[in-house]
Amino acid sequence: MVAKPEKLASNAILGVPVETSKGGGRAAVTLSVVIPALNEESGIAEIIERVESARPALRDSGVDGLEIIVVDDGSTDRTAEVAATYDSVRVVRHAVNRGYGAAIKTGFCHAQGELLAFLDADGTYPPESFGTLCRAALEQDADVVVGSRRSGAASQMPRMRRIGNFVWSNLVSLIGNHRVADPASGMRVLRRSALSQLYPLPDGLNFTPVMSTRSVHEDLKVIEVPIAYSERVGRSKLSIVRDGSRFLTTIIWTSLEYNPVRILGIVGLAALSVAGGIALWVAVLRLQGITHLGMGEAFGVFGALVLAVAGVSLFSLGATFNYLVSLFRRRPVQRGLFGRPIFAQPLDRQFGWLGVLSGCVGTVLGGATVVLGFWQGWDITRLWLWLLASALLLLVGLQLVISWVVMRVLEALSQREMRIGEEMRGTADERVAA
Repeated sequence: MVAKPEKLASNAILGVPVETSKGGGRAAVTLSVVIPALNEESGIAEIIERVESARPALRDSGVDGLEIIVVDDGSTDRTAEVAATYDSVRVVRHAVNRGYGAAIKTGFCHAQGELLAFLDADGTYPPESFGTLCRAALEQDADVVVGSRRSGAASQMPRMRRIGNFVWSNLVSLIGNHRVADPASGMRVLRRSALSQLYPLPDGLNFTPVMSTRSVHEDLKVIEVPIAYSERVGRSKLSIVRDGSRFLTTIIWTSLEYNPVRILGIVGLAALSVAGGIALWVAVLRLQGITHLGMGEAFGVFGALVLAVAGVSLFSLGATFNYLVSLFRRRPVQRGLFGRPIFAQPLDRQFGWLGVLSGCVGTVLGGATVVLGFWQGWDITRLWLWLLASALLLLVGLQLVISWVVMRVLEALSQREMRIGEEMRGTADERVAA
């Protein structure tokens, strides 16, 4: 198998030697396996031996060297001492417990391989599958290969964790517009060159879902390979409530760094949909001649107003944030809630005239209501709904116009360097022609 030279050559920049055979064949590939361990005295020896046993499969997949790094994350038992009895293992120790993700990152800092890998020390993930994961990385030129527990292989994952993983999978897939089956898998192989795009990563157990989220947003090539999974004996270090809520918040916050309108826009549209449903219900009541609303109906109208303004604000805020992300990351603006713009022109470009139209309709409606109230003597029970609708349209119109102005300024700033380069090149071409 021939790994692409540009993938391996990039490691020389990172201080990792790149070796080639004397006959000019493929570059020698080394896999560095990082095993984060916290109080795993009873099982660390077995997992090390199982990783060692994967050498033949690794050679068959095109990996010549294997490096094993055990990071003892502040254990209070003999985990480090047991690991150190193996000559082929490098042991790195944290004086205090710093977290699962911190241990993996420490291992990556000490690793020498072009391919990096990690798996848990409790024996739940099969080291025997590293050959398959490495073959996928090399043959398919993947940046990240995930050992997936939800892709068809035998799995002993507990029911509650299956439910949680189902939630994380669909959440990452929705906001990243890329199908991810197992975003929390603790067994992966990745190229060292991908670290610059994956970092920063958290120190805790949310290390893996954040890595999955960054992978899809950074447009890295991610492949999921089915692996068998065995639930550990004894108590798991994962707390369903505490770590589950941490997974949720970090996935959302990480996604907001890349495409805020995907999250804020979906929430905004949901709010607008509910507000529209309530407005339709109230309109039906008015058509039936009902002008006096009960307490429930009044609260419904109040909720519709709040949801409508909040929905427009969230959608426009998300679109504005996308321009800020583009400005800071020096990338084209990502548009469209579902991977592509809904209309021929991006919706945010329509905010200007939509805001003016909304404001004009609100002004006309409010003026007509005042005329009917003061000059025609209509009772307020016949006018209050139109006054509320007028106020809503005016507020929404103002919000859209302000957002349109801000986004046009941010768009100009994000394109400034590109336009400077184009105009400078044009000036140089004119001088040559002269």
